Amino acid sequence: MPRRKSDKPEELLSRNIIVRVTEKQFASLEKLRKESSSLSIAEICRKILSSKQIKLFKQDISMNPVMEELALIRKELKAIGININQITRHFNQDKSNAGRSFFTLKVADQYEKVDNRVEKLLTIISKLAEKWLQE
Repeated sequence: MPRRKSDKPEELLSRNIIVRVTEKQFASLEKLRKESSSLSIAEICRKILSSKQIKLFKQDISMNPVMEELALIRKELKAIGININQITRHFNQDKSNAGRSFFTLKVADQYEKVDNRVEKLLTIISKLAEKWLQE
């Protein structure tokens, strides 16, 4: 199956340029590639030649434990939400007062867990805000 024709033929990459660089220059280009959203060194070179901006992404390693904890809290809150939905479904199916009372207590327990997780979440967020808003 042949390749589809481009709507903008002037934007096709149709010319090859072969350039030799030193190890140091190549290492610099490779570092730029790893820190940016670019997929290849050729893409980095095209951006440099056309004076386009190269966006670099920096990762703060000290944030890894915090991000893992936030992801864990999110996972726990999702699980609690699923439990609450299941309990609510059982509550609506049960017509006896004793059964509904039981499910009401179970939901109250789940909401207590939500409250604990939200408190933990707010503590983490306040610490992050202090760190980011330092002057």
